[in-house]
Amino acid sequence: MRLISFVSRNGQSGYGAQINDQQVAHLSAVLGHRYNDLKSLLASGLEEAQVALNFAPVLSTHEIHLLPVIPNPNKIICVGLNYETHRVETGRPKEAHPSIFTRFASSQIAAGDPIIRPRVSTALDYEGELALIIGRPGRYIKAADAFNHIAGYACYNDASIRDWQRHSHQFTPGKNFVGTGPFGPWMVTRDEVSDIESQTLTTRLNGEIMQQARIADMIFSIGEIIEYVSSFAPLETGDVIATGTPGGVGFKREPAVYMKPGDTVEVEITQVGVLRNPIADELV
Repeated sequence: MRLISFVSRNGQSGYGAQINDQQVAHLSAVLGHRYNDLKSLLASGLEEAQVALNFAPVLSTHEIHLLPVIPNPNKIICVGLNYETHRVETGRPKEAHPSIFTRFASSQIAAGDPIIRPRVSTALDYEGELALIIGRPGRYIKAADAFNHIAGYACYNDASIRDWQRHSHQFTPGKNFVGTGPFGPWMVTRDEVSDIESQTLTTRLNGEIMQQARIADMIFSIGEIIEYVSSFAPLETGDVIATGTPGGVGFKREPAVYMKPGDTVEVEITQVGVLRNPIADELV
């Protein structure tokens, strides 16, 4: 299933399953009395959602506005410098453990929403990433068992305000500006992807390929990330882990390439989908 969160024309939030480019199965119309958001539906194991697909009312995509796949995660964990090409281009040393930072849910936006270039900076950069959405909670999860805790996958753009990111050794300021965390357009359930590590991640800016790598090229694998993260923080249903970006980021190009109003950025992962967002300036 390709699961989404959305707001309808009457302002009510809901969730559903993308049927095709024009239609959505309104699962929350059937299951909303038991599961009030997609996060709580994931906790159910999705068996009821599979049944509900057969009789859920169908909405046109024109009747809804997408939300970030999980609008209300308890945690958004981000992994930095997790592709060798990106580590090399930044000049960072090899590390024994993943580099971890966090995002706030308030920084997230949906597919189609504009990424906002804040008025305090023009150094807005792209970072295409694979996001893991946790289904089954756990602590001290072994790498070998990690995939049993993943509900599905989505595209993520960990867009960064580079000058603010470099204000200190901590990434947090440059990673949490409002309107800089595109997440979507949907979550593909794990059973729909034959082998996530064999898929290809591509970031395009105005149609030009800027980043491209296989998920298998990550320095720390999906299993290793989940084992490490779950050791210091119990993973909960609906938690999101952005697994890192490949080389080719804008601020390490000569000359630097930053996103500006009028641009369009796309993050595509084969068998997962395409996350597309325009760029706009912050309204003063």
